[in-house]
Amino acid sequence: MRFLTSDFTEPVRDPIWGNIFLSPALERLAASAPFAKLGRIKQLGPAFLVYPGATHTRRAHSIGVLHMARRLVWALAVKGQLDFCTREGIQSYFVAALCHDLGHFPFAHSLKELPLEQHEALTARELLAGPLRALVLEAGADPAAAAAIVDKDVPDIRDREIRFFRGLLSGVLDPDKLDYLNRDAFYCGVPYGHQDSDFILQRVAVGPGDALAIEERGLMSVEGLLFSKYLMYRSVYWHKGVRSATAMIKKAILLALNEGVLRHEDLYGLDDEGFYAKLRAIPFAPFVLAESVFEGRTYGTVLDIAFDEESECHRRLLDLGSRVEAEDTLAAEAGIGNLDLVIDLPEGISFETDLPVLREDTRREDTRREDTRREDTRREDTRREDTPRIAHRPAERNPADEGRRVWQAIPFPESPTVFKPPVVDGFAKALRRLRVFAKTPSEGLAAAAADMLG
Repeated sequence: MRFLTSDFTEPVRDPIWGNIFLSPALERLAASAPFAKLGRIKQLGPAFLVYPGATHTRRAHSIGVLHMARRLVWALAVKGQLDFCTREGIQSYFVAALCHDLGHFPFAHSLKELPLEQHEALTARELLAGPLRALVLEAGADPAAAAAIVDKDVPDIRDREIRFFRGLLSGVLDPDKLDYLNRDAFYCGVPYGHQDSDFILQRVAVGPGDALAIEERGLMSVEGLLFSKYLMYRSVYWHKGVRSATAMIKKAILLALNEGVLRHEDLYGLDDEGFYAKLRAIPFAPFVLAESVFEGRTYGTVLDIAFDEESECHRRLLDLGSRVEAEDTLAAEAGIGNLDLVIDLPEGISFETDLPVLREDTRREDTRREDTRREDTRREDTRREDTPRIAHRPAERNPADEGRRVWQAIPFPESPTVFKPPVVDGFAKALRRLRVFAKTPSEGLAAAAADMLG
């Protein structure tokens, strides 16, 4: 508890959380060149074309994630629930929270589905080698532990702590989500992502199996977060204008990788400007798609329908290679160039609902008290039989024990929530749209797209 307060002395002014305090060692980590690169990557990539205020960066978000991670640890520590954690483990978790996006690609998630290494693996590599390793050690953290918390493919080195902190960094109520929903909503100027973070942190606890849990009285905060996530995907992250830009960038890079114009490693470690410069320096026809996005000219919508999991045609489009073939076929039928249209299908989205809900079990508490009373009576009877001439006072009870709550953990879907599996599935299905975007939308192209895909 002392280190969570006394070590964090360096203020950073943030428009979302006010003053965020870093320790001097974490401040040095945040001043490193790899971390500074995050200040040159927009958090939401092409979303600024739709929401002009969305120019905030991965750097600001990462500092916000550290802030929420520290508040989350504090909330659990004051309840005495982190006794199994070491100071080095907590510091490693803070490093993981601050640095979780170090390996992130430019242009947000435009490159997410491409055959590239996961950004978590690239982050782990940064933490384990080079100048960052020394800075992580200076912060009192273990580079291997921090890497294992960020990247689940890194082997556990302290099983219990690593599993716990992994769940804390990536889950239903993780600090990443608590920051980005609030931050993205603020900069986009929409009300949907704002969370009652203070109330959430009052109600969190360590549940069975060291999983982060929420008290039943905090259930509505989880419902609010899930609904906010749905609304942010619907209004911002998967807005058709954002999806058009994303699909155009993705197609350009996929074709370049397929043709050997780009290597996978060429895309690692780039910021937004470096990404733009690299594509502009290579004479490759499909890069006209990226150039169009860079200049703010995205394709218009000619088809917008719900993705149908039962449709074989739609399922084929999950494969990026098959999607390119479908684009070529549709372009040929419409009599336009194959770079004049793109087909977009977002990856599947998950609304995690595996958070344990802690319900106060009054029946078990009553039973415990009754068992205690019976045991006291039995012991008193035994004493009287053994030493009938000596008066014995009943054993004194600790008042704290009388008020101690007994909790029963229930799965989130079994709690009194509207977010039952059919509702959650309905949210995911409603968001996932199959769209065709074109340079020059026309009725003929719309009809051909509907005939082929609708």
